[in-house]
Amino acid sequence: MTSVLALRLAGPLQSWGASSRFTRRTTESAPTKSGVIGLLAAAAGIERGDDTRLAPLAAMRFGVRIDQPGTRIRDFHTAHHAVTGKAMPLTERFYLADAVFVAAVEGEHTLLDGLHAALQAPVYLPFLGRRSCPPAQPLQLGLSQNTRLEDVLQEVPWQASAWYRRQHRRRSPQTLTVLREATADEHGTADTLRDQPLSFAAAHRRHALRTVVTATVPLPGAPDGAPRHDPFDALEDESS
Repeated sequence: MTSVLALRLAGPLQSWGASSRFTRRTTESAPTKSGVIGLLAAAAGIERGDDTRLAPLAAMRFGVRIDQPGTRIRDFHTAHHAVTGKAMPLTERFYLADAVFVAAVEGEHTLLDGLHAALQAPVYLPFLGRRSCPPAQPLQLGLSQNTRLEDVLQEVPWQASAWYRRQHRRRSPQTLTVLREATADEHGTADTLRDQPLSFAAAHRRHALRTVVTATVPLPGAPDGAPRHDPFDALEDESS
């Protein structure tokens, strides 16, 4: 069996663009494989042009669970040329605000153990898709041996903020959405996304297509393992 490294991706802002066109820079609704592999590569000190060291990371199987979808917001950016001072075109940049995700990578244990250690003392500071988006909390949720990506994404406790859990504790059905790489027998029913990293070199960034399956998992317990009872329930019942 393989090992799985789980990450908590949470911060005031995140932005996970699978593509950027001219002055419009969008974000996907969940972290991309390219973005998360880039985060891990930076923590391990892998330089942008080092495709040889990148390859084992890119070969890992990837999945993400949407614990708190957040809100998509748009920001306008202005800039001036560093030499001429001439105004550059106005750009639109999109972000996810107050989102929380559980991302997981599955692969060989020695590689994942090294990445787990790198996240505790990163060579380059991690960010959530863009340098302007730092994580709000430590990233590591743990390294599990002899398990599968699907199992970890189902079993990791619900990482949503307390206020979000209070607002959504009665929702139905009690499930979370998972986006994960397809297995060999699922390729016929999977979607494709061009975020399989081949090279992060600034002069020739390259990404290939990968197959993605959308699934749901039962809502797990809160991070502290306590029952999902909230004392504020009584107050809300009295006010309703």
